[in-house]
Amino acid sequence: MNLDFHTHVGRIFLHYRRFTARKPSKRLDELETSRGDFSLRKREPPMIIDAHVHLKHGDIKKTEYSAESIIRIMDEAGVDKSVVFAMCTTTRRSIEMASRAAEKFKNRLIPFVYALPSYEKPVITEIEEAIKYLGFKGIKLHIGECTLERYVSEPVLKLAGKYRVPCLIDCAGRYRLMENLADSFPDTKMIVAHFGRYLCKDESLIDKFIKIAKKHDNVYLDTSGVIIPKKIKEAVDLIGSSRIIFGTDGPTEEGARFVLQEINKIKRLGLKLEDEREVLGETVAKLLKL
Repeated sequence: MNLDFHTHVGRIFLHYRRFTARKPSKRLDELETSRGDFSLRKREPPMIIDAHVHLKHGDIKKTEYSAESIIRIMDEAGVDKSVVFAMCTTTRRSIEMASRAAEKFKNRLIPFVYALPSYEKPVITEIEEAIKYLGFKGIKLHIGECTLERYVSEPVLKLAGKYRVPCLIDCAGRYRLMENLADSFPDTKMIVAHFGRYLCKDESLIDKFIKIAKKHDNVYLDTSGVIIPKKIKEAVDLIGSSRIIFGTDGPTEEGARFVLQEINKIKRLGLKLEDEREVLGETVAKLLKL
């Protein structure tokens, strides 16, 4: 029997380590960084912008909400920013209300001016001043208080196109009128409130507005007041999330509870993460250049 009395155990162990040891794994933070900013961004909560909030409503009581009460609801519901405006009042008064609210909460509330024709004087100058000098980001039009026929809406829509600000339009289901406006003013971005009609139960009517948006790149759809959520998903699939905008048409007496219901309405659609982020805030942020 031959015995080797001069073997270096250390060397044998070293060679063994070279062949069998696994490379040390990267630290978790290194892995996260190596995956790039996109993966990290996905882990962040989505930015939520409510693009349809009233300082003054169009209900029977003409209910008003203070900027402070809107901010409180936003904080409780996790909303980052809100587009605010007042209706059922003059254009001048709507400017005063929205301007004062936005001044109090500059990084949270985004003012829109309400376009309401006046028998006493043209209001187009007031609207232009609000956009040009006061930082208003859009215009609100509502068929419930004025006709949207060309002879009334044309100056407003042309002005919006000139300054590249969107018009949030409640057309109360008049899809032919909406299509005519979209055809006639291709340079003006139009947000169709409520997917066409508030609390609409007629799927075929909603489909007509989705088709208008598919045909016209300047048309966006607002999810407020939509009670058939699957239509939102269908619209995302058909025209893309880059033209679907989250809104609540609030505040309501339910406060944050109502807003959370509207947010969950979007989250339960089963959208891709990037689509959900766009609908909840990124689309309107790009549109308003926030």
